[in-house]
Amino acid sequence: MQADLTMGNLASALSLQSEEAALIEELQAGSDDAFAWLIARYHQPIYSLLARTVHNPADAADLTQEVFVKVFRGVHGFHGESSLRTWIYRIALNEGSNQRRWWLRHKRQEIPIEQEVGESDSGTPVTLMDMLVDPAEGPFDMVMHAENRARVEAALNQVPEPFRTTLILRDIEGFVYEEVAEMQGVNLGTVKSRLVRGRACLKALLQASPPEVRSSTCTGVGLPLGEEAR
Repeated sequence: MQADLTMGNLASALSLQSEEAALIEELQAGSDDAFAWLIARYHQPIYSLLARTVHNPADAADLTQEVFVKVFRGVHGFHGESSLRTWIYRIALNEGSNQRRWWLRHKRQEIPIEQEVGESDSGTPVTLMDMLVDPAEGPFDMVMHAENRARVEAALNQVPEPFRTTLILRDIEGFVYEEVAEMQGVNLGTVKSRLVRGRACLKALLQASPPEVRSSTCTGVGLPLGEEAR
């Protein structure tokens, strides 16, 4: 029975690898259909990732477009060193990191999650919280009601980097440790260290009251931020 399951998993993995190889070949050949499929498959997940890692939803939308421009331009240099999905997410993380550095240099301001950032087609106000909600229910979303998700998103926004991104990749996006390590360019020990401390920080933020004291809550969690495991 166990052998059958193992063979079944292996066959499934080989099938997925074959399908991905065929997709990459089409992308490198300049197939519009293949690229349209890639955008349809990854646009929302990439936007959700960026909306959680940069400060402005409009910036997240622009960065999402830039990610796919870079994917289109760079796919000829992609040789399968990682999965296509991991490669795309790594590009997105780089774009988000560059945007955060620009933000810290030029703006240094926070946007409350309840702040209105535009209007919907019907004319009703749209808040940052609305922009953070992924309409595709994933493992992270299915276990909590909307009001709890809003609290978690607001607290997550206060988790310091690089712990926040590690939490997003592992606990929200569902990447395995090895993929997170590859995307962030660190070793497995660092990923695990960041994850433990990020979870502890998020828990402390969610338990902190009143909200105005939350910004300093994580300073007492684990090691000082400058002593992260390398």
